[in-house]
Amino acid sequence: MEPILIVRPEIALDDFLPIFLASSAVLLFGLFYVAIYTLVKMGKLKSIYQPFAYVFWFLQTYCMYYVATTIQSNHFTIKALMVCMVCYLILPHLWYYINQRAEERYEQ
Repeated sequence: MEPILIVRPEIALDDFLPIFLASSAVLLFGLFYVAIYTLVKMGKLKSIYQPFAYVFWFLQTYCMYYVATTIQSNHFTIKALMVCMVCYLILPHLWYYINQRAEERYEQ
């Protein structure tokens, strides 16, 4: 039986820093999205700041797409990452909706 050889595309040395910065930006923009969304839901920030949370989510998604295409991921992986980003957008909404329903239920 012959050994299986997996050939992966090489990342150019000039692309290493942009990939590193973009992947770091994914983490930072995700943090800003959740922080602003949480602070608005808690009432610590005015609701006028809510669109900034979505701007940070969009920037996070763009940086994730940039990293995935720059490291030459296949199409399935890129689609899976974008589905994860949509889930990352929806999950905080679901969390606060469930919390609100639980508070309404147990206040009685």
